[in-house]
Amino acid sequence: MFDPTTRHADTIAVIAGGSKGLGFATAQQLVAEGCTRIAIGARGRNEGVAAAKQLSKQGVDAIYIPLDLAEVKSCTAFIAKAISHFGHINALMNSGANTQRSTLLETTPEFFDKVMAINMRGPLFTMQAFVQHLLDTKQRGHVVNILSTEHHCGHANLTPYAASKAALANLTKNSAAAHLRDRININAVAPGWMDTPNEHDVQMQEDGASEDWLVEAEAQAPFGQLIKPAEIAGLISYLLSPQVGVMTGAIIDHDQHVAGSFPEDD
Repeated sequence: MFDPTTRHADTIAVIAGGSKGLGFATAQQLVAEGCTRIAIGARGRNEGVAAAKQLSKQGVDAIYIPLDLAEVKSCTAFIAKAISHFGHINALMNSGANTQRSTLLETTPEFFDKVMAINMRGPLFTMQAFVQHLLDTKQRGHVVNILSTEHHCGHANLTPYAASKAALANLTKNSAAAHLRDRININAVAPGWMDTPNEHDVQMQEDGASEDWLVEAEAQAPFGQLIKPAEIAGLISYLLSPQVGVMTGAIIDHDQHVAGSFPEDD
């Protein structure tokens, strides 16, 4: 019988954007399922070190590696340093993102380039280095890219963000198709509105929301809550595990709204 506590006994994971929110929730889920080797990549050193220390207290060989997804050299160095420390890696989660607001008319070339660099170009080059490592070592591996339901269309004030996630969705499928015969699983999860520290910061700093924004938002939500990171972590853990089998190139929406549907009249 399958034992979920040992699902990740052989997993050596690298998580880009793993110091908080969904990335860290997934790290904790991996640990609960037997993973004992994890590299946390994040731009904020204090948060990254704290996350690695928290995992280390659970008996995990956890390390923090500085990562700036806007810089290609940082992305490739992130993978190289993880390989140098562990000797081998076989699971990659791309979770970091820029969620700043901007409409079509407000978007400047500089802002567009910044969002695309972090949300699409960064994951491309972490995947490139990761997949090359798997090919060099002739081993299997798993990738999960974190999208957003915004990739279907998106809100008017998230034009570059939505475009970047749509690009990452295509990159996921394209890469999955390219490496079918290498037996590398590349999938993506697209969460809807999620309750994370980053979302709180954006609500307060960019949207001018009140301190009670979460209470107000959840009161209007169909299920009476926003998505919690721990609720998605199990799905991501599965996609990063051998139990995913042949599934690859999948884009999974995790939301309480159905893309393409229209509200029903009461």
